[in-house]
Amino acid sequence: MPALATGAGHEPGLYELLAALPSQLQPHVSRPEDNTFLQDMFGEKSLHSLVKIHERLQHYEESKPVPVLDSAAALAHELSEELEGKSANGEIKELLKLLAKPYIKSLLKVHDTVAQKSYDPELPPLPEDIDDDEDSVKIIRLVKNKEPLGATIRRDEHTGAILVARIMRGGAADRSGLIHVGDELKEVNGIPVDDKKPEEIIRILAQSQGAITFKVVPSVKEEAPAKEPKVFMKALFDYDPKEDKAIPCKEAGLGFKKGSILQIMSQDDATWWQAKLEGDANPRAGLIPSKQFQERRFALRRPVATLPFQRSSSRRSSGFRRSFRLSRRDKKTNKSMYECKKSEMYDMADVPTYEEVTPYRRQSGAKHRLVVLVGPTGVGMNELKRKLLIADPQHFSVTIPHTSRAKRSQESDGVEYHFISKNLFETDIHNNKFIEYGEYKGNYYGTSLDSIRSVLSKNKVCLLDIQPHTIKHLRTAEFKPFVVFVKPPPIERLRETRKNARIISGKDDKGSAKPFTEEDFQEMVSNAQGMETQYGHLFEKVIVNDDLSAAFSELRLALKKIEMETHWVPVSWTHS
Repeated sequence: MPALATGAGHEPGLYELLAALPSQLQPHVSRPEDNTFLQDMFGEKSLHSLVKIHERLQHYEESKPVPVLDSAAALAHELSEELEGKSANGEIKELLKLLAKPYIKSLLKVHDTVAQKSYDPELPPLPEDIDDDEDSVKIIRLVKNKEPLGATIRRDEHTGAILVARIMRGGAADRSGLIHVGDELKEVNGIPVDDKKPEEIIRILAQSQGAITFKVVPSVKEEAPAKEPKVFMKALFDYDPKEDKAIPCKEAGLGFKKGSILQIMSQDDATWWQAKLEGDANPRAGLIPSKQFQERRFALRRPVATLPFQRSSSRRSSGFRRSFRLSRRDKKTNKSMYECKKSEMYDMADVPTYEEVTPYRRQSGAKHRLVVLVGPTGVGMNELKRKLLIADPQHFSVTIPHTSRAKRSQESDGVEYHFISKNLFETDIHNNKFIEYGEYKGNYYGTSLDSIRSVLSKNKVCLLDIQPHTIKHLRTAEFKPFVVFVKPPPIERLRETRKNARIISGKDDKGSAKPFTEEDFQEMVSNAQGMETQYGHLFEKVIVNDDLSAAFSELRLALKKIEMETHWVPVSWTHS
């Protein structure tokens, strides 16, 4: 067959050749049906469309245009969400309608795919120069886009071989199913690695684009494909792998914030777990310190003998439970101002790292979660409780404290207090029936666990404010406490907003309200910082009480959500 004729000096594109083929081939076709077949085949619209796309991509490769951004789809989604709440005029409605069209979304997605170059390049042929007498090897080609390969390497201390140390779940290496832990790495893109350090090999991989060829000696034990685990952990600390000198590969690390929910993908390594952020679309897992490893590190860092906000006996106390109204200025109460089943020093042995959690939603008719308010004296917890009780007295309630003092003429047992004898009170203390208690002028005052149960049994939400180190004794499947930390605003705002407010500094009907002093403000902020530092991992909600009405609205909304929506709780709370 003669060569296809083209115009002199013109280098035709594939589309022009395709259009000219039927007429060029016609003299060489003997049967009419063959001619009809060729006409139909080369005239097919889908074939012409594919050729056009091919030519456009060729033009793209030649001109190498630089995208303005590679996340147009995400930008369009953010714009839609931003405009959704705006006053909708005609133009905004039209734009939202356009951005919601499936073909617009698809177009933006394709744009991002091309901009990110996340399509597979053509793989080169397999090498032919493999020695017959060398160890059994695998030649593996992986396509490397912008994401890391998802594997770490190490040098064997005894043999000096470069071995695959771990495979990151969901990464490119894991998805390929071709590389396994323990495989010995011999070459990368034809470069022998026997004499190279792991850091040098990582640099070779980082500089490689497109297809990467590995020559590996397979490990003896092949890993069975593992099912995706369903273990979730709540992070109780902030973590930045870039600041971690111990992590074997910073690029493989996964950063997170306190309160993040992590799906643990692998705990095979005792020091470094693999995890994903729950809800993150990225399938690749990252390295995080294991619970045991992080506990050891925290234990070495933290002082054991001091408390961040420990109160000195030479100063007045501001830490006693507000409901008991023990004097903040009566130094006689300092030596027995507050007691609990465990001392505050016990908490220093607890090293917050991770807590296994599970989704939870309150079933209809089930008891409500206990609502615990925590915060420094004077921050406004009583005011928030009072507003909740006034807003819905049928739904919210508080406990009735116990006391060993004598009942007064205007009081009723079970209304203001449960009045019991001092001997019985001390027996109940010994039997751990009080979540907290204190002594004032020879009389005991305390909150019993049974008083909390009494409120919850009436299908009401029990509101309780306690010292933060007491929270741990309530964190059970029975109470499922929702802990809210009421935090003061900066001291400048305290001076401005509470200059005319007063703080209660006495007990019972003899108590008095006095104006806030500068020392009160400083103490409030200092105590809040100490509480948050030491017990912040137990707080599920933090509310800054800058404006009481705004703080109340925020609290009311948070309490409504935990009653109606699914949220994360310790897995032990669902096993009772």
